[in-house]
Amino acid sequence: MTKSIAYTKPSITELEVSYATDAVRNGWGKRCYEYIDRFETSFREHIGTKYSIATSSATGALHMGMAALDIGPGDEVILANTNWVASIAPILYLGATPILVDIDETSWCISTEAVKKAITSKTKVIMAVHLYGNVCEMDELTAICDQYGIYLIEDSAEAIGSEYKGKKAGSIGVFGAFSFHGTKTMTTGEGGMFVTNDINLYDKVLTLSSHGRSKYQKKQFWPDVLGYKYKMSNVQAAIGLAQIERIDELIQRKREIFNFYYKELIKIDGVSLNPIQPNCKSGFWMVNIVFSKATGVTREILQKEFIKENIDARVFFWPLSSLDFINKEVNTPVSIDLPSRAINIPSFHDITHEEQMRVIEVIRNVIK
Repeated sequence: MTKSIAYTKPSITELEVSYATDAVRNGWGKRCYEYIDRFETSFREHIGTKYSIATSSATGALHMGMAALDIGPGDEVILANTNWVASIAPILYLGATPILVDIDETSWCISTEAVKKAITSKTKVIMAVHLYGNVCEMDELTAICDQYGIYLIEDSAEAIGSEYKGKKAGSIGVFGAFSFHGTKTMTTGEGGMFVTNDINLYDKVLTLSSHGRSKYQKKQFWPDVLGYKYKMSNVQAAIGLAQIERIDELIQRKREIFNFYYKELIKIDGVSLNPIQPNCKSGFWMVNIVFSKATGVTREILQKEFIKENIDARVFFWPLSSLDFINKEVNTPVSIDLPSRAINIPSFHDITHEEQMRVIEVIRNVIK
């Protein structure tokens, strides 16, 4: 059997190992937050926000951020139907109502026209999810939020390295949330980051992230409110610090991988890749191949062919409305159609040109 090609895996060097080892050996007592503090500082400097809080996941960052905005029962949150469940889950945790709208065919991100039609007197939040590193139309979404007095938040879980008109994804909305899952461009194994420029929001989320204990409270072990336990460990932060110190290299490598695929696959009729958006830079977290309807190629055909060649390719995110525990009737034709003829192809940091050519050959054969 031919050697397997992974879907994704992180890039770990001796720097990560040395920092993590130091955290394990010495990161206790007075040093128990040392790597967390250093990681938070380095990350917010990279993103360009004033404040940052390391969390156990992007889901936790979204959950606490919306909780701090007092989102709850009776409130509506608009988001795209094509997303991973982690985007909608915190809305449901808080008892708010998710309003699922279509994506834009040219960006795969939330359609601003669909957003305008979905706004009601109950709308409190628009969640801009930068899908696969593609960037939402932030100027238009900002204008809509300003007009209606609602919050714009950024789920940037997949968008480290992505930029909108020179601004880093995650730095534009009221707050941003990032993921450092093992599949992401940079990783802490599991983990995330909350970022914002709003000091009051930062203080609220910081309190919520530590079981409701305020940094201003003088009593030991005294929670002021009921909070959560969404903190990152010092060992995870040590890995994250090494990764953010290498972030330019990690992002550049993602772009090189995409460009190699693009150069080879753009020649094939009926095949397209991640959108190239004007005034934006993508971090190209995951390279996606979309087949035109005319080819007759489906998700199931693609999965079968990649499995046959021992290549781990993954499906495009299912529409959230199709999940059994959501099961909503929505008019989102692009969100319903696109995943049925698309697939994520291997794009991990250390993939070789030879491995990429094996992936490309499967796509050529499918078209034949």
